[in-house]
Amino acid sequence: MSGRQVAPGDQPGPGPDRADADLERDQRQPHQARADPEQQRHADQEHSPTRHDQLHLEPGRPGSGGRGQVAGHGASIEVSGLRKEFRSRRGRVPAVAGIDFRVEPGEFVGYAGPNGAGKSTTVKMMSGILVPSAGSVLVNGLVPWRERRRLARGMGVVFGQRSQLWWDLPLRESFDLVGHLYRIPAADFARRLGRLDDLLDLGPLVATPVRSLSLGQRMRAELAAAVLPGPRVLFLDEPTIGLDVEAKAAVREFLRELNATEGTTVILTTHDLDDITRLCNRLMIIDHGRLIYDGTVERLLGLYGTTRVLVVDLVDDVEVRVDGAATTRAEGRRRWLSFARDELSAAELIARVMARHEVVDLTLEEPDIEDVVRRIYRGEATPGVD
Repeated sequence: MSGRQVAPGDQPGPGPDRADADLERDQRQPHQARADPEQQRHADQEHSPTRHDQLHLEPGRPGSGGRGQVAGHGASIEVSGLRKEFRSRRGRVPAVAGIDFRVEPGEFVGYAGPNGAGKSTTVKMMSGILVPSAGSVLVNGLVPWRERRRLARGMGVVFGQRSQLWWDLPLRESFDLVGHLYRIPAADFARRLGRLDDLLDLGPLVATPVRSLSLGQRMRAELAAAVLPGPRVLFLDEPTIGLDVEAKAAVREFLRELNATEGTTVILTTHDLDDITRLCNRLMIIDHGRLIYDGTVERLLGLYGTTRVLVVDLVDDVEVRVDGAATTRAEGRRRWLSFARDELSAAELIARVMARHEVVDLTLEEPDIEDVVRRIYRGEATPGVD
């Protein structure tokens, strides 16, 4: 391991045996005494979860929680009054301004917001990288920044623009090192890696140095490394950034399978709302450090996606005028008619159009999640937290 090199800008992910000593020293609260290293080692061993309990890839009930349930703790994640401020030349700048939420075992939660809203800062506090300025966080029943090593054994983290792999080593050796760091028994390691190989098609890549992998290949490898120890909670920060359509599909399918079969709790931070609509059963939106929406995608569309569009292909190139709808676009003989879903039903609008015009074809377009969220960012809609 002495020959390891990390590419510029890359940062290894959290692991139980390579916690950054400087980061721990800087984050230690003033009143917290430095623990004796030998005592801490014995304490970690005494309270660490056994690896055999975390290394099964057997199917379970989707969303049931499975291994994600922590004995004595009902929620996978509990956040209360969480705040984080950073110092700048202008004074203290709030990045997260007091948020509260609870995530149950097995939930797949999308965490969205514009640039600078506080998404990544929240994830870094939940994973123990940053210490909050105020408030509390529990992940798997542990305080992240106080119990980083214990938490790392039950937590996986993937940052889309950072790497936890060894840049110059073949991929297989990176996986071997992960197995060593997390003390995964050989039989469990082989079985789990074999399953991940099947799901992510890693076989052709294992002999390739990480630096030679394409972005899509590396992201599949990053996901495999993050879930190899069998984490109860998985934090994903922009895992599909820069990926092509095929690579995105592979990553999404793997995450869907992981959540459904293992009950892994997943927090997905992304700007790609298509990821959220395809994967998440819950959406949280943060803006200026405050949680402004917490609920399902369907509820958000129902509350704020009030405009529907009927696309009409006409026999004749004529103007369409119908009560309750407005023509927002026209190309050749095709017309786009917008109407309010709470004022007029699609069936009634279709009847009105066909009563006045000869129609070749009709298509109904539902509100787009990106349009709704864009309106929220611009302040045109004011959602709320359930």
